[in-house]
Amino acid sequence: MGVVKALLRFVSYVFQALFCLGLLALSVVAFVAGAQTLQLGMLPWTGSTLLYVLLFGSLIGLFLLILALRGSARWLFFLWCLVVAVLVAKFYFLSGYRFAPGEAKTALYLLVGSVLALLGSWFVMTRRPAR
Repeated sequence: MGVVKALLRFVSYVFQALFCLGLLALSVVAFVAGAQTLQLGMLPWTGSTLLYVLLFGSLIGLFLLILALRGSARWLFFLWCLVVAVLVAKFYFLSGYRFAPGEAKTALYLLVGSVLALLGSWFVMTRRPAR
C-alpha cells in the first residue's frame, strides 16, 4: 500500500507541475505577444481577465506545489488540487460547453489526471513528516 501512496503522491506533484507550467506558459506567451484577449470557451472569464486568472492561478499553484514539496502547508496543496478537479469537472462537463471533434478525450484525460492528483494530494497531506 505504501508504494501505491508514493506513486499517487508523485503523480499529483507531476500533474500539478505540468498543469501549472502549461497555464503559465500560455499566459506569458499571450502577454508577450500583446494579446488583449484569449478565448478558452470552457472558462467563464474572457479578455484580459482570463489572462490574469491564468497567470496568477498558475503562479499560486506552483507556489503551493513548492510548499508541499518542502513539507509545509500540505493542506493548501490538497485544497489547490480540489479546486482544480472541481473546476475541470464543472467547466468541461457540467456546463453548456460543446466539445470540438476529438476534444472530449483530452478533457476526459484532464479530468482523470486531476482526480488522481487530488487523491495523491490527500496522501501528501496525511503523510507523516520524516524524522
